Amino acid sequence: MKPTQMYVRLDGLRFYARHGVLPQETKVGAEFTVDLRLAADFSCAAETDELEGTLNYAEVFERVKAEMEIPSKLLEHVAYRIARRLLHDFPALTEVQVGVYKQNPPMGADARRVGVEAVYRR
Repeated sequence: MKPTQMYVRLDGLRFYARHGVLPQETKVGAEFTVDLRLAADFSCAAETDELEGTLNYAEVFERVKAEMEIPSKLLEHVAYRIARRLLHDFPALTEVQVGVYKQNPPMGADARRVGVEAVYRR
């Protein structure tokens, strides 16, 4: 039996960061969440129950955390940097789907969150 698609998901990663166009956004900061869907062949890990055949979630989180600590004006740029870093640091990845969302955005609207989603392939 061979799987046709395999993904590792990390959803709802929470960060306090200083992304935004307005000066107050970069000064005060805000709450953000990040969702990831990472495509890789981890069939070896599924069969052997060994970590070496899959992604270490803690290592993925540390890379995302490092990128979230770098202030950017646009969430589009943050998503791009996260995907670029993960594809570089984890050669087994074939695709990164990343969503970056700002909680309570300062836009005068009643919105739980706003953000961007993108898919990057190797």
